[in-house]
Amino acid sequence: MKKLKLAIISSHPIQYNAPMFELLAKSESIEPKVFYTWSQSSDSLYDKDFGKEIKWDIPLLNGYDFDFVKNVSANPGPGSYKGIDCPELNHTIQQWGADALLIFGWNYKAHFSAMKFFKGKIPVYFRGDSTLLDETKSIKIFLRRLTLTWVYKYIDGAFYVGQNNKAYFLKHGLRENELSFAPHAIDIQRFSDENNAYQQSADTWRKELAIPQQAIVILFVGKFEAKKNPVLLLRAFVACNQPDVHLVFVGNGILENEMRTLAANAKNIHFLPFQNQSKMPVVYHLANILALPSQGPGETWGLVVNEAMACKKAILVSDKVGCAVDLVENERNGFIFTSGNYENCKSAINKMITNKHKLTEMGEFSYRKIQSWSFSEIVKSIENKLITNQ
Repeated sequence: MKKLKLAIISSHPIQYNAPMFELLAKSESIEPKVFYTWSQSSDSLYDKDFGKEIKWDIPLLNGYDFDFVKNVSANPGPGSYKGIDCPELNHTIQQWGADALLIFGWNYKAHFSAMKFFKGKIPVYFRGDSTLLDETKSIKIFLRRLTLTWVYKYIDGAFYVGQNNKAYFLKHGLRENELSFAPHAIDIQRFSDENNAYQQSADTWRKELAIPQQAIVILFVGKFEAKKNPVLLLRAFVACNQPDVHLVFVGNGILENEMRTLAANAKNIHFLPFQNQSKMPVVYHLANILALPSQGPGETWGLVVNEAMACKKAILVSDKVGCAVDLVENERNGFIFTSGNYENCKSAINKMITNKHKLTEMGEFSYRKIQSWSFSEIVKSIENKLITNQ
């Protein structure tokens, strides 16, 4: 059987997509090719929130066909609609002979142009993880609803990542039969500690940080920014007044000075700088609990939760984290607290740190639960949709 040629449009190589592209390239029914539209990212990229140049230390371009399409924007980057402008994109995809198109993100000039150009010529599919979690009643939201309903008329279907994302697509005009579940995933195998090597490295790291091996550790991984709300976690942790429990912040960001000031007198609060991808499994094994206290706006999913679950960790998240309703079950593998609610966060922390054995059970439940949130499930979903609609 002749393989269906699937053109995939993405702004730049992302650690959460590359393994899926590599697995899709092994499909017996689909021949994928990824067209990266932020050509300036082919070497490295500057992350304004981390405040540094980022160059991932794991391969992101292995095992699949790709092309960097020239981006002619005067101010290149994914920060604005005009930041990604690729006049040659549509012609390049046509020349390749695509049978279908999958687009990651519509809000760039090049991407939206491709949606409009190919609609009606070949099936056009969309992948995104937006939610309705930040919405309030306002004229701005009403106008945005109208705009998005119009935008999504240029696709034939969408692959949703979870319940909140599905609700978003339904709210903007897509029908049930136009939606296919393709779970948000991470490379579970890369984070699994089959030979106990990650834990051994983490134990050594704990000694360097003067954290006793028997101590319970809560971990925050990400940008120190208002959206993630690490300050709430820090304040709630301090109020718990448990000197034998430790809190580790991993990352950088605009709130770092404020956080360090608040934690200045606490020997059980630790700060580690941004860690690259190869080190992340060890980072998670430093801890017993992964905390993501986001308040938004714009916290779409929270893939650090997937990663921590693959490392057998209990999870503490706010209800503004997109994955909460899908991945966290209260008292089974963690707790969901009300975003921005200091007392609610403090109460959840106190409940979790009272029983280390229970945390181990929660971590085991996390590990079992995350197994079906895999790249293979995404590939199956894409294969089924394309074959059904050919």
